[in-house]
Amino acid sequence: MSVSETIAAHLPYLRRFARTLCGSQASGDAYVRAFLEVLIEDPAALPTDLDPRVATYKTFLRLWNMMDVNLEVDPPGARSSGHIDRKLEIIAPLPRQAFLLRWVEGFSQEETARILGIALSEVQELIDAAGREIAGEVATSVLIIEDEPIIAMNLSGIVESLGHGVSAIARTHSEAVRAAKDKAPGLVLADIQLADGSSGIDAVNELLGSYEVPVIFVTAYPERLLTGQRPEPTYLISKPYDADAVKAVISQALFFENKAHRAGGQVSSD
Repeated sequence: MSVSETIAAHLPYLRRFARTLCGSQASGDAYVRAFLEVLIEDPAALPTDLDPRVATYKTFLRLWNMMDVNLEVDPPGARSSGHIDRKLEIIAPLPRQAFLLRWVEGFSQEETARILGIALSEVQELIDAAGREIAGEVATSVLIIEDEPIIAMNLSGIVESLGHGVSAIARTHSEAVRAAKDKAPGLVLADIQLADGSSGIDAVNELLGSYEVPVIFVTAYPERLLTGQRPEPTYLISKPYDADAVKAVISQALFFENKAHRAGGQVSSD
């Protein structure tokens, strides 16, 4: 199989990745063109001992880190690459690469390490660094709906380690609604089964009836949400959870601003 055939299926996604990484479509396309020119001149630049998709991104990023095309800005009249791309400009290059490879392109941590040429142990450190830098730009207040004090304290620590604040910790449906009325949160972390037998799902749905806010469910009962019916929550973490996973999902939710909508945005537990 020729080099062109090997990378053809990956080029649309690589172009998206380049645009997001560089902060503009013009710069991203310039990088992709440079990448293709290198491969035309030297097909051996693409490693053959790696998965083709991993090899494509690895070669592209090796070139990206050697060149200054990413310093270009969109020329007058060019289409803006959007709010998400502008946010990416705040993230230092290597953390930015790790974050996008893992959470936008969907590579595993092992694949991300291979692409970046770093130790596996460094991948999460870089993603955490990206999360902190994102938090510095989009720092917000977080409402935690959780009836277990130790878990609530642990989640508070995770939230604060990313540079966010905790607006309130609610143990019941009514406490959650009251806390949100006192101070509208920018993010909600919610359990399903609450202290008085009330439902975190009901509390979230009541909040979503008043305004838009991203919600992450943190629960020991994911089957109550994963019903196969729509809509289902975009962000769902099962207990027991890994702190690193929670950090990554918080950063992801805020970064992409995947907000639930008032109309049709409620969560079903049926």
